[in-house]
Amino acid sequence: MSVHFEERSGVIPCKTAWGSWYQTMEEVFIEVNVPPGTSAKEIKCNIGSKQIELRVKDQQIFKGKLFGSTVSDEATWTLEDKKMIQIVLMKMNREAGNCWQSLLEGEYAADPWVQDQMQRKLTLERFQRENPGFDFSGAEISGNFQGGGPDFSSLQK
Repeated sequence: MSVHFEERSGVIPCKTAWGSWYQTMEEVFIEVNVPPGTSAKEIKCNIGSKQIELRVKDQQIFKGKLFGSTVSDEATWTLEDKKMIQIVLMKMNREAGNCWQSLLEGEYAADPWVQDQMQRKLTLERFQRENPGFDFSGAEISGNFQGGGPDFSSLQK
């Protein structure tokens, strides 16, 4: 079984005060650092298709409208080693051009360099899917990669 593209190529995290978030073409991952020994009973996580709220020990970590739409019934959260919460959101639009600029509208935005790196990675992930016999995990990309890169669908094969 081959390893997924993102596992070979690494992730481009956007750091925040509470942890970080990163994305693939299909998913958005949120990693929240919590005090060691935190129990699942102390966590309240409400996830909708367009909004999210996370509270730990009755303190709000974040709340707001997501940058993009998600499939709410496919979202999950887990408490790992009683010190980190990982939330996985499934994007509604799963194209390379759908690179979230921030986690929430107006909050936790990726700086321009991180945003550029995220878009490059999503474009390479798209190329990997379109060309499964090639390994793009160590590739560099330049030129027209904004919006998911060039569209070759109209070219004859």
